[in-house]
Amino acid sequence: QVQVVESGGGLVQPGGSLRLSCVASGRTFGRYAMGWFRQAPGKEREFVAQIVWGSGLPYYADSVKGRFTISRDNAKNTVYLQMNSLKPEDTAVYYCNLNADTGVTWGQGTQVTI
Repeated sequence: QVQVVESGGGLVQPGGSLRLSCVASGRTFGRYAMGWFRQAPGKEREFVAQIVWGSGLPYYADSVKGRFTISRDNAKNTVYLQMNSLKPEDTAVYYCNLNADTGVTWGQGTQVTI
């Protein structure tokens, strides 16, 4: 069984920065990507960023390109989301997910408020 746990959310002023972390544990063999989604009140969950675990190739939503950076630490089984130049519209619950051969695992989410 795979688990992912997010951390690092909080309250920050516009223009500020936060770094989210997501640690994966359990049977992560077969993992091919990890990513971040977010859900604002009254809105659907939306894609933010994803990183291909083997190559490190990142993908971003247009709304965060140039401001957010996704990265990974293989040894720590951790993916990070560095968020800079934060805007009020970035306010949401941020969810981490792990994509593997066996399916997708979601975390519980961490609140980010701008």
